Amino acid sequence: GVIHIGNPADGSGYSYTHDQGIVAMQKAVGLEDDQIIRKNNVADDDQTAIETAMRECVEEGCQIIFATSWGYMDACEALAEEYPDVIFSHATGYKSNGVNFNNYFGRIYQSRYLTGIAAGLKTESNKIGYVGAYPYAEVISGFTSFFLGARSVCPEAHMEVTYTNSWASFDLEKEAAEALIADGCVLISQHADTTGAPTACEAAGVPCVGYNIDMTSGAPNTALTSASMDWGVY
Repeated sequence: GVIHIGNPADGSGYSYTHDQGIVAMQKAVGLEDDQIIRKNNVADDDQTAIETAMRECVEEGCQIIFATSWGYMDACEALAEEYPDVIFSHATGYKSNGVNFNNYFGRIYQSRYLTGIAAGLKTESNKIGYVGAYPYAEVISGFTSFFLGARSVCPEAHMEVTYTNSWASFDLEKEAAEALIADGCVLISQHADTTGAPTACEAAGVPCVGYNIDMTSGAPNTALTSASMDWGVY
């Protein structure tokens, strides 16, 4: 079972990249298509919808459920106790029970540091903007690494961070990037799931550093690079 905050088919970012990991798993393990149950567009702030999606996976015979967004954590914790024979594997969180509920993530801050170097080399002035989802440790460690990378080659660089309070909102991410650009930021990076910020950068002619996927499809003239993860390894 796989619970996604978005729809991988739209190819816009996090859910697509995470699902590529599921596809890699399917090939490596030799699973048939009907052995993978996907629940897409499950808002991670709707606990009823999350629990319903997970219960449906259990009812359909899933032995392991990959819950791929932050807000799925508490439902995993509760249902792991209720269904001890099902493994609940949660991405990006911090809770586990040591038995059938675990968390997983990658060291994305390492690649964010490298993308920060690219940004620091590119900026023609010293003001960088960053579109963050939430003020959580995952986001803060990411933009801190990015900033340190930029500072390593551009010691005078400083950065303005704004939060959308949503993991995946094209409109909010686009508006946040537009506001940062209007405030004088000459380069934009992000820890958010969609192509909203790169779209704003492309329209304004401002360089951008993306997340999850290659952003050149949404910003063919302004995308520099992206921090991304190969979930298939996990």
